[in-house]
Amino acid sequence: MRKIDTHNKSEWLYNGKVVPKKDVVEVIQRFNIQINNLTQFLPQDRVCEFAKLTPVQLLEETEKAVGDPQLPIQHRALVEKSRELKSIEVAVMRNGETLDQEKALNAELEKDVERVRQREELLAKVEFMKKKLPWLKYDMKKAEYMEAKELEKDAKKKLDEAVKTLKDLKEPIEKQKQEKCLLDSKCKKVTNLVKDNSKQRMELQEKENHLGVQLEGKYSEMEDLKRQEEFRQQRILKAKEELAAAKIELENLPNYEPPRDVLERLGSKITELQISANQKRIQKSEKEKLLNQKKMALRQCLDRLKDMENTKYKLLQALRNSGAERIIDAYQWLQQHKNELKKEVYGPVLLEVNVPDRVHADYLEGHVPYYIWKSFITQDPSDRDFLVRNLKSFDIPILNYVRDEYHPKEPFQVSEEMHELGIYTRLDQVFDASDAVKEVLISQCGLERSYIGSKETDKKADDVAKLNILDFWTPENHYRWSSSRYGGHLSAIVEPVNHSRLLLCSSDAGEIEKQRCKKEELEESVTALEESFKLLQMEQRHLENEEADLQKQREELIGAAQHEKRKRRELENRVNQKKRKLESVEKEDDLDTSMAKLIDEAAKIKIQRLKYAIAIKNLLIEAVRHKWSLAEKLMASIEYDAKIREQEINLKQHEKFAQQASLHVEYCKKEVEDRREQLSAAKRHAESIAVITPELEKAFLEMPTTIEELDAAIQDNISQANSILFLNQNVLKEYEHRQERIESFAKKLGADKEELKRCLAEIDSLKERWLPTLRNLVTRINETFSRNFQEMAVAGEVSLDEHDKDFDQFGILIKVKFRQAGQLQVLSAHHQSGGERSVSTILYLVSLQDLTNCPFRVVDEINQGMDPINERKMFQQLVRAASQPNTPQCFLLTPKLLPDLEYNEACSILNIMNGPWIEQPAKVWSSGECWRAVAGLVGES
Repeated sequence: MRKIDTHNKSEWLYNGKVVPKKDVVEVIQRFNIQINNLTQFLPQDRVCEFAKLTPVQLLEETEKAVGDPQLPIQHRALVEKSRELKSIEVAVMRNGETLDQEKALNAELEKDVERVRQREELLAKVEFMKKKLPWLKYDMKKAEYMEAKELEKDAKKKLDEAVKTLKDLKEPIEKQKQEKCLLDSKCKKVTNLVKDNSKQRMELQEKENHLGVQLEGKYSEMEDLKRQEEFRQQRILKAKEELAAAKIELENLPNYEPPRDVLERLGSKITELQISANQKRIQKSEKEKLLNQKKMALRQCLDRLKDMENTKYKLLQALRNSGAERIIDAYQWLQQHKNELKKEVYGPVLLEVNVPDRVHADYLEGHVPYYIWKSFITQDPSDRDFLVRNLKSFDIPILNYVRDEYHPKEPFQVSEEMHELGIYTRLDQVFDASDAVKEVLISQCGLERSYIGSKETDKKADDVAKLNILDFWTPENHYRWSSSRYGGHLSAIVEPVNHSRLLLCSSDAGEIEKQRCKKEELEESVTALEESFKLLQMEQRHLENEEADLQKQREELIGAAQHEKRKRRELENRVNQKKRKLESVEKEDDLDTSMAKLIDEAAKIKIQRLKYAIAIKNLLIEAVRHKWSLAEKLMASIEYDAKIREQEINLKQHEKFAQQASLHVEYCKKEVEDRREQLSAAKRHAESIAVITPELEKAFLEMPTTIEELDAAIQDNISQANSILFLNQNVLKEYEHRQERIESFAKKLGADKEELKRCLAEIDSLKERWLPTLRNLVTRINETFSRNFQEMAVAGEVSLDEHDKDFDQFGILIKVKFRQAGQLQVLSAHHQSGGERSVSTILYLVSLQDLTNCPFRVVDEINQGMDPINERKMFQQLVRAASQPNTPQCFLLTPKLLPDLEYNEACSILNIMNGPWIEQPAKVWSSGECWRAVAGLVGES
């Protein structure tokens, strides 16, 4: 059993115990209960569907419902095998045809293939001759190598003779060079002595010159002393005159007294201006602080207003996503054309409604129809007509609001009875909107008749209706009562509360207006504060300018006083400086003492110069002696150079000859090496083409022995091969490739034939097990069906529609005849009426009764549409078939039965007597009264 609660949750019970759905499915499979098999479950609305079953589908359903459980499995296997057999037969036929075609094509190419093979033999002979060609070239390179070796040997012999002659010439030259080197070393020593002598003379000369310069300096100093004494006397006189002039100027300088009264008066005025400026500065700072605060508040207000307006955009997006695709375009169009409207237009309604409580938003959105949320509300008929014309393409509803001034609203109050049931407000009280929007929502949606309760109201929902409240909301459910138009009975509808999708982030329209007013106030305040701030700034600047002017006057007076003091101090300093200068000049050295000192120093310098002159004379004598000896040795060295030069000229001629011999040897060596490399390369090339074997060597002996003759033989064979012409150049390749394909197709054809034999054997084996059983089963069904049908109608039969190996075409044909003059016709909706199809269907099901393999069968209102005679006969057949031993239990569901039907002990009748309209008869029936008492009670009512 399955229980379904109000939240659409299921609970499965088996033998009174709660079990998971998986266990129930296992039980259904174990007892072979097939819900979708029309031979087991045949409701009234599927009788026509049973008649529409094709013979193939009827066979499949019958195999599942009755007989051996292996029958449907074997049937499916035969269908699959037959499909496999067809594909194999097609493959065998296709491969056989392809094989014959390939063999015929190769037979046509055999003559061309023979000519190609003759040509290939000639070319193979050419290739064989070409193998000897590199070995002949190798022999030629070997002869060249041996010739180069002989030339290298002769060049080495000539080089050895030239080297011996050079050695004999070099020995006397080396001996003379050694003697010359000894003489050169003596010359070098003498040269060093000459250089040392010259260096000593230069040093003495420099010292003597230096002393001469010193002597000239002493004479110059004497002259300077004379001139300095004259100049010193002049400076003393000048210093005395300057000192007297400075003293006179200092005595003539008047005493200066600064104006103290004026300075004090200016100081007090400056202090007063500074105090006033500081006060203005403080006032300006306070104004600036207040101005910054106001600007900050204005920025916050603008951000808040922007967020609220962005909320409008989010709500428009939500409307567009919910189906109003052009709502944003319509809203923008309205904003652009507001100046053309007579009165204010509201909309979309979703933007005009603010619900502070999220739970109340769920109730309100669930109660108000969707078209209201995207509607625009006008307050003038001409505005409505204008919007209808222009917004028609946007698919937006237009509602016109007319104020009702003659029916004022009564204020909402929660009665004590409502409070006890948990009702605390009404749906028209939980949101804020303009009067026009609110009135439209109330009039269109009946918000004043929908109440809101708490969880306590859920528990006392039945008592709420007694207060004549037919619509209310709780946190989990929405309750609605409706009164029947016929009997006045109340019926309740309980729906779960869905979460709001549109009223997610709506903003209060009044709050937006407040924010705009606040913005305007703050902007005016900021403007006033900025004007006041500028005025204070100008006053402060004026005070600072006055203070700066007074400060400048005061500084000029102080500067004048300081200038006078500085002038007196400078004159005093000048007098003192002149006194010190005069004293310094008077204290300078005496002229006579300095002159005597310079004369003594000049006499000492003259004595030292004489000593240096005597030393230079002695060094000159020694230098002449060393130069004479050096000249003799140089003349001897020149003679040695001439002899060595003559011998070296002769030696160079022999060296040139030896060098030529050496170069010739190197050239020969290089030539030998080149020949060796060419020989190795020729050998490698020859070995890469053909390695010499006894058989190959024997074949080479039969070929020409020179390169020219061998080339001529190769050309002859190539000409013969080229004379063999054929149109298709790839004929041999094509022939061999096709031959491979022929072999491949032959193997594949053999494998397919084997697979065909195997598949035929498997089909025959399965068919021998399946078809006799199926024929026997159909025969038994036909016997029962024909017998039962003769009792109710004219004639009927069930036959197996066979199609050789097309097992997917096998089916069961039900043929019936309800009139003597007619013929047997296949059961279908086109040939039989509904009652005839019902009779045929129930008789077929009865025929399956003793063959079925399921625990029970259900037939729903199968007797509907039958005439009384057929219905009575059908019922008798059903009772007889269902009452036989070892047959499944059969349930017949029907709203009515014919009177005086025949029953037996195997039949049970269950009557359903409940419902709101037969309360009294149901009580009588449940107490065990007879049907007449129940019928009498119904007649009285």
